[in-house]
Formats: sequence, structure tokens, C-alpha cells
Amino acid sequence: MARTALFVIDIQVELAQNAATEISHAERIRDGGTQILQSARQAIDSASEHERVPDLEIVFVQHEEVAEKGPLVKGSKAWKLVFKPRDDNRWERLVSKDVRDAFESNPQLAVELRNEGVETIVAFGIQSECCVLSTCRGALAAGFNVVLLQGAHSTYDIDGKTAGAIEGEVEAQLVTTGAEVVPWELWKPSASNMYSGQTVCKGARIYQVL
Repeated sequence: MARTALFVIDIQVELAQNAATEISHAERIRDGGTQILQSARQAIDSASEHERVPDLEIVFVQHEEVAEKGPLVKGSKAWKLVFKPRDDNRWERLVSKDVRDAFESNPQLAVELRNEGVETIVAFGIQSECCVLSTCRGALAAGFNVVLLQGAHSTYDIDGKTAGAIEGEVEAQLVTTGAEVVPWELWKPSASNMYSGQTVCKGARIYQVL
């Protein structure tokens, strides 16, 4: 059975739940993340109730750094996750990292996911041009299909560019390398019917999935 791993990337207090330091679109990311996770967890729980292996698992990615390099010091309030894995659910896991790419920081992660039947990585989170982009590239390099959820990733305004412009640039970069970009509202947490009947972007083209 082809399975999917939903990556929730670096949605941490410093970036998404602190009015003084959060990205400008933090509320959008929190609201979108809440709905995405609610849908994903419903799918997982439904499968578990029927004693089936769910098509989906959730990977919560948490960045950590030393104080000299930034505020996301392990154990600090800034470092804490806005969305956390459920302790009692085997299909939700926490992955720590200290570089942008979660796969580079965790060399066994790709193998572990493949052993669980995962073929597709669906990603959202913060920051678009940093850890989201790098982790998506790492997933592609490891041979996974990659879907980026449009509207559910963002960043800061940087170097005269708005966060929205950077989001678009990241999506374009990933599309040219074979990833898909799907509006988060259209994504459904089912390996067999992930976005049936919706428009998705793949490669450099737009497809209508029937």
C-alpha cells in the first residue's frame, strides 16, 4: 500500500505564535495547520478504528539551534511547537533537526519512512525559502513524491521581497524539479484520492485530476 507522510515543518512559537517575532502570515499558517491536522487525524483515527493501517502518518519537524545562532534553543519557549504530536498515537512522530533539511539532519529518516510504505511527502510550514524548501528538496533527492501545500507555508518579508512573493518563488522552484503544488484547502488525506477533481501543478504544467 502506497502511504503518505504529512510533514509539519518548524511551526514553532518564535515563528508562529509570538506577536513580536512571528512571520506576518502566522495566523494564516495556524488556521490552515489546524484544519489540515484535523482532517489528517480524522483519517488516521478512522482507519485505526477499523483496524486498518492508515494511508497517512504525520511527521512534526522541530528545528533547534545553539544560542549563538538563533532563538530556537532546545527547551526554550521560542523552540516549542505550536502543533504537537499526540503521545498515544503511533502514526504521529517528532523529528528534530539542526540544519534546514530534515532528511540531511536525520539520515535514517528516508529509510524508516520507506519501510513503512511511504512514497509521498506532503509538506507545509515555515520558513518557505529555508527549511520548507530544503526539506522538500531532500525528500525529492531521496526518491519520494513531494506535494507542497500552497497557502500553508510562509516566511518573513526579506530583502525587499514580500512573504507572498517568496512563497511563489519557492513553489515555482519546486515545480521545476518535479514536485506538485496544491492549495491546502483542496488536499485530502487519502493516498487513493488525494485531490480528485481538483487542479494541481506538477512539473511546469497544470493538470486537472479526474
